[in-house]
Amino acid sequence: MDQRAIEFILRITSEGLLMIVVVCGPPILLSMIVGLSVSLFQAVTQIQEATLTFVPKMLIIFATLAALGPWLGAALLRFTAMCFTEFPKLLY
Repeated sequence: MDQRAIEFILRITSEGLLMIVVVCGPPILLSMIVGLSVSLFQAVTQIQEATLTFVPKMLIIFATLAALGPWLGAALLRFTAMCFTEFPKLLY
């Protein structure tokens, strides 16, 4: 394999993994915070309803994706454009 190809594969892999963390991080982090607070509420009030955490988590995930959607979409678009512009350079 060509050295440029190996460098490209390593670059795409590292940037792809970073992109996964950037895109998935905020909704998962906020979902964990909401889940923890709902669990604390359930422990204090002794309400043992398993589905009680579902609706607040889904609402916060949808709100987070709606608020950060343009920024996350732009980051994914930049990553995709970089992949499509850099890959043909390896064929020469």
